[in-house]
Amino acid sequence: MSPRGWAALTLAVLVVAGLVTLVLLVPWHRPPAPRADQLAALRDLPPEQVARAREFRGALRPGSWSALLLGLLVALLLGLTPLGARLVELAGRPFGGHWIAQALLGGLAVVLVAELVTLPFAVWRRTVLTRYGLRTDTWSDWTLDLVKSYALSAIVGAVALLGFYTVLRLAPRWWWAFGAAGAAGLVVLLSFVLPVLVEPVFNRFTPLADGPLRTEVMELAARDGVPVRDVLVADASRRTRAVNAYVSGFGPTRRVVVYDTLLHEATPAEVTSVVAHELSHAKHHDVLVGTVTGALGAAAAVVGLYLVGSWPPLLRLAGVESIREPTAFPLLLALVTLVGLVATPAQAAVSRLVEARADAHALALTGDPATFEAMQRRLATANLADPDPPRWEYLYSATHPSMVERVAAARAHARKAPR
Repeated sequence: MSPRGWAALTLAVLVVAGLVTLVLLVPWHRPPAPRADQLAALRDLPPEQVARAREFRGALRPGSWSALLLGLLVALLLGLTPLGARLVELAGRPFGGHWIAQALLGGLAVVLVAELVTLPFAVWRRTVLTRYGLRTDTWSDWTLDLVKSYALSAIVGAVALLGFYTVLRLAPRWWWAFGAAGAAGLVVLLSFVLPVLVEPVFNRFTPLADGPLRTEVMELAARDGVPVRDVLVADASRRTRAVNAYVSGFGPTRRVVVYDTLLHEATPAEVTSVVAHELSHAKHHDVLVGTVTGALGAAAAVVGLYLVGSWPPLLRLAGVESIREPTAFPLLLALVTLVGLVATPAQAAVSRLVEARADAHALALTGDPATFEAMQRRLATANLADPDPPRWEYLYSATHPSMVERVAAARAHARKAPR
């Protein structure tokens, strides 16, 4: 069998493995959230709160979608015309056009151009967040965070680019196999080290202080059968007034993190409800499942790029002779961007199912739907979330159930719970 035949077979195996993982590990049954309860929850909210949230989301929407569209257009312009290839050549010219210079400097230059084109929309977004009282940092702090983000992306990107094009040169016929394994390994590595190497670059984490809340949280985790070494508090208040909590990492790097804004804004019972939600992610290994599916997706993407990227019409559009050339990187980036946009609704739908399971887990663990409902109202108020967003936007990109869905699920749970 030829390398292309093996690649096609490998791609099929990776796709099947990804689908099997999703079928077996994603909670496809979603707890009921009757629409009548959703509408009742919406009516219970102060009209001025709903109006302000929708005004805020409406102010963000044009810039968010414009940035998405412009990013796509730039990726297509660089990838499906010779412009991207010429940019890579130009970046490598001071070093005699050496392939390492083209791969590193050219690849990073293409990514930087895409970032800089959409930078005005990021500035505009921060302006809107500040106007509505959600941002608390200064412009200098925001700029420093942006530089840190660019620096980390450049480091990871440089490692990935150098490794990718080294494999291409050492194994010109079978690079897709080694590249797929490397991409999968990089996803796993990043997910593992993110909590201990990357997150501390942007936030300071301290253990939840000793007291009744910490005791209750640790007892809740023990009752749930989830080994939690500690619950950490992130100093999010130096950037935002939004409230949040999350789980990251897996194995020895797994951590439950709450924003300090959550501790300041919510009651202890509401914080416990949020932690119970996060414990579900730990109990069901959601980060690990996401890492596995992400690794399979990254491997499939590399193999798919090998199969699609060698199509002569695409190579002619990009002005390159082979997908193995560093000058073809803009074409690869354009294809990845297109796939990412198409895959977004499916990823969001899976995320909503996982989050709905975590809500149901929190309700069952705490046995307190009233506090859960109060916490959802507080989250929506503090974060200026649209409690019932437009359906098209919700289906395309929402990673969590809407506020009214979560309240409706709590009310449905309360009706079914034994008295």
